Amino acid sequence: MREELTRTPHLSVERMCRIVSISRAAFYRWYEDRSEHDMELRVAMHEIVCEFPWYGYRPMTRALRRALGVSINEKRVRRLMKEDGFVGTHRTLKRWLSPKHGFPRFPNLAGDFTPVGINQLWVADLTYVRLRSAFVFVAIVLDAFSRRCIGWSLMTHLRAELVIDALQMALRRRRPGSGLIHHSDQGVQYACDAYVQLLREHGIEPSMSRAGTPYDNAICERFMKTLKYEEVYVREYDSVSDARRSIGHFIELIYNRKRLHSALGYVPPAEFEEGFAEEPTALIPA
Repeated sequence: MREELTRTPHLSVERMCRIVSISRAAFYRWYEDRSEHDMELRVAMHEIVCEFPWYGYRPMTRALRRALGVSINEKRVRRLMKEDGFVGTHRTLKRWLSPKHGFPRFPNLAGDFTPVGINQLWVADLTYVRLRSAFVFVAIVLDAFSRRCIGWSLMTHLRAELVIDALQMALRRRRPGSGLIHHSDQGVQYACDAYVQLLREHGIEPSMSRAGTPYDNAICERFMKTLKYEEVYVREYDSVSDARRSIGHFIELIYNRKRLHSALGYVPPAEFEEGFAEEPTALIPA
């Protein structure tokens, strides 16, 4: 009966509770507990999908039971996978390895390229962040030479605006010359016409990782791990604005200016850049 209550939008909560003879307080306690439990399952599910993106709801249910040590119904897992856009089939692996979004894919120009200065190779990626009752998405752009985060964006959706906003921040700050390589994965956000056109307008050459090969974008993968373990996993964000403020503080003040980076000789990215900046415009603030 409680399931029916959540599927009757034309009745008020008070009216539905009167029909089934329960109090509104009891209903809200049950609904909040159910929502929180769903969020716990979704977080675990996202972690599993990162490693096994081809899982359908049956293997996903078994994996969640093993990870959480609790009994989970297959119908609930199937519902949550559908809500989050995870439709695991044997063909899902093929789509994941070779995206069929209809946009051109570009060769990997960054594989054998080693930058010797700033604004020669930018790398980009995106990830998700959990709030109390929802997910938001973070897109970043790094300078591969200095590992500095020069552009980032946080939004509640995965549309192209998310990555375009991060790229526009990087362009405002750096104003790069022609010849710059921009490297990303083959996701639709980076392959779409609007994003590629923005790169072309600034004389930037697009480059993409090979399908199903995250190691081709290892610098971004390492940054995302740092962001998750040193910021996201140690905080609990109350809202989108809270997440944006806290993550922005970590990127701009902690990661870029204070955190020691082993690949840079244990100096922060901003300090590392100061010895290699060729033009005054290279360090324009946001």
